[in-house]
Amino acid sequence: MNTKILAVYAVFLVIMSFVSLILYKTDKVKAKKGKWRTKESVLLGFGFFGGAIGALSGMKLFRHKTKHWYFWTVNIIGLIWQTGLLVWLILRVIS
Repeated sequence: MNTKILAVYAVFLVIMSFVSLILYKTDKVKAKKGKWRTKESVLLGFGFFGGAIGALSGMKLFRHKTKHWYFWTVNIIGLIWQTGLLVWLILRVIS
């Protein structure tokens, strides 16, 4: 049972990170074209609730939202709790 939970969580993190990366890319493209943008709460929510790796990667790769301290803070806190939960699940599977 624990291995299934670990696998589901790992897949969830990968999907959320991919979606976050795509959101940052599309928002950057929209910003350059002067079109309607993705809400900051959506970008922050995806980063915090599972997609921190993709969000941080998108910030660095596309140079998007890097000057906003709260994007760094929310995504790093998200990365910490997501990694902590992953480590905890791995330790539960091992023992």
